[in-house]
Amino acid sequence: MNTSISRRGFVGALGVAAGAGLPGLAATDPAGGKGTIKGQGTIKIVGVACSPRKGKTTAQGISICLEAAKAVDPQRIETELIDLADLDIPAYVVAKVPLKPGHRDDFPDVAAKLADANVAGIIVGSPVYFGNMTALCKAFLDRCGLFRAKQFALSGKVGGSLAVGGVRNGGQELVIQTINNVLMCHEMLIVGDGRPTAHWGATLWNNGTDDISTDEFGVATAKNLGRRVAEVALARFAPATAS
Repeated sequence: MNTSISRRGFVGALGVAAGAGLPGLAATDPAGGKGTIKGQGTIKIVGVACSPRKGKTTAQGISICLEAAKAVDPQRIETELIDLADLDIPAYVVAKVPLKPGHRDDFPDVAAKLADANVAGIIVGSPVYFGNMTALCKAFLDRCGLFRAKQFALSGKVGGSLAVGGVRNGGQELVIQTINNVLMCHEMLIVGDGRPTAHWGATLWNNGTDDISTDEFGVATAKNLGRRVAEVALARFAPATAS
């Protein structure tokens, strides 16, 4: 990768207008530094729901993660849910195809939220579609190449994944793997759902009612994932000071 590419060049190539302004988009230390967190002992955990159905089980699962993350330290952790369902995120602009007339592109607004200098952790969730992530999730992750092009701006931040399937074992772990593959390409620190479930991420089951609250095991994995992301993010970016 040509690391000397101009900001205008890579932003234009990935379909984000140069005037969009991504205030926190600064390179992290490739040698393993603490990244770009600039808050006064506070951090933000962002959850991204990549279902085309707004407010449904994927967003519910991400909300459970974020609630658990906030509970780790309510004074030092902020959370934000980004629900992509109503947004247009065209993937074709990644191939340097100009935005088509009449097409909307909401990715710059999403990118600006992820570029917030206090973002220390990102949890990405998707429903399972034929053993894979949704097209919306893939488009979102493809467009996030913006951050990799900017000298790995997400490097060192904590990442986690969540998947919701139509059956208990309906491909959730496959989706988690594909999302984690992308996050690792950004040099993010990938964590699983933590003990006691302690596997690769949050795996939830929508039994057809669009209500995941009765899936006790799945809800536990979501809580554990949110907690684990928060714990690692705090330890890395906002360690407690000695009293």
